[in-house]
Amino acid sequence: MFARSPFDRSPLLTRRTMLSAGSLGLLGLSLPKLLQASSQYTGPKLPVRAKSVIFLFQWGGPSHLETFDMKPQAEESYRGPHRPMASSCPDILVNDRLPKTAAVMDKVSLIRSVHHTMSNHNSAGYYALTGKAPPSDDQRLRESIELFPGYGSVADKLIAQRDPAMPSYVSYPHIIADGSPTPGQFASFLGKRHDPLYVPSDPNDPSFSLPQFSLPEGLGIDRLQHRRGLQQFIDQQARLMDFSAEARGLDDYYSKALGMLHSPRIREAFNIAAEPENIREAYGRTTYGQGCLLARRLAESGVRFTTCYFSDSIGGQKTDGGGWDTHGFNNTRMYPIIEKYHLPITEQTLPTLLLDLEQRGLLDETLVVWMGEFGRTPKINANSSRDHWPHCYTVLLAGGGTKRGFVHGASDETGSHPAADAVTPDDVAATIYYLMGIDPRSEVLDAQGRPIMISSGKPILEVVA
Repeated sequence: MFARSPFDRSPLLTRRTMLSAGSLGLLGLSLPKLLQASSQYTGPKLPVRAKSVIFLFQWGGPSHLETFDMKPQAEESYRGPHRPMASSCPDILVNDRLPKTAAVMDKVSLIRSVHHTMSNHNSAGYYALTGKAPPSDDQRLRESIELFPGYGSVADKLIAQRDPAMPSYVSYPHIIADGSPTPGQFASFLGKRHDPLYVPSDPNDPSFSLPQFSLPEGLGIDRLQHRRGLQQFIDQQARLMDFSAEARGLDDYYSKALGMLHSPRIREAFNIAAEPENIREAYGRTTYGQGCLLARRLAESGVRFTTCYFSDSIGGQKTDGGGWDTHGFNNTRMYPIIEKYHLPITEQTLPTLLLDLEQRGLLDETLVVWMGEFGRTPKINANSSRDHWPHCYTVLLAGGGTKRGFVHGASDETGSHPAADAVTPDDVAATIYYLMGIDPRSEVLDAQGRPIMISSGKPILEVVA
């Protein structure tokens, strides 16, 4: 994680070169110029329906057949042991182990016909995080300057941030990986200035804070304008600086961070300890639960795109952590695992977040995306579990200009393939951009300086309110 990226072509910046840059006026750089965003697309502007996006990425691949596309009429080898229950939307049945979730189905749109052909986690994960199909379905897929950036980086590039002192793109608390880090989590060829503000801290930890923005004791903002103050600041945070220099592109990234130091709003946004105890308990005292709460705070504070990862690993073999990859390996079984962990944590977080946003008047302008990289096999395997299945699965959208209590598309009688209105991750991506007011035909320049459209999909207009 802390090694220099093999595809990073920028010169290595050390603390010494940072100090030299500081003496030449690093802190005098214009933040508006540093952070300026521009689009190659010159067509008509779209209305901004989603001022903020909360992207809840369910790493590992949740089963659509145990959540939002149950098949109670199918044979038991397909439908599984769980039973559906009616929800607040007459057209939606939900696992009866998710009663609170069932109660908020009148606030969501379900897309039940998402499909692609990537069966490996890293390639499917990249597709889900960018809306761009990878060059191959290969578990060895690695980050490369040739691969596409994540949604938040594209938005950071194409939309001028309202408040330059606030980040427009935040991700936490993991860098997801399956053997190696999954591509699509950072800005790739757009440049380091469009990377997310990545926060590798557990928001459920009592000592949760932003070390990137913590000034050494006795050092004020004003002193940062002087070289001695800068040097003390660098010496105090040498390890972070070395990481930034080697893997993040220190010049742009750290200048952005220094600019944010001036804003009390960012410190308040991340001050999750200010939340009333009953609210924190409602979300659940877990890393993911508090991550969902933090996402609401960031949306409320003006952060445009927040990615909260369910887990750092694909998981699926224990009942107290990990992602949704429930094959039944190593004498484990899917149903005890999702019954004790995945379904309860979903039941606590998703409805709580949607209700909290609505009660604060934020849901209409905040798009919540709940999705994984694929679904699970419709037919239960020999381990009484389910394997990878990209050929048909469900994506949940809520708020941000989407319809309420709506289902787009349908799967066949076993949940194996789309039966109506099939869509791809490209179309999901185009929909996210469309709701943000970004035309999917917008272009950015790739690593060779060639214009490339940010999406080859079409917005799913049927889900737009």
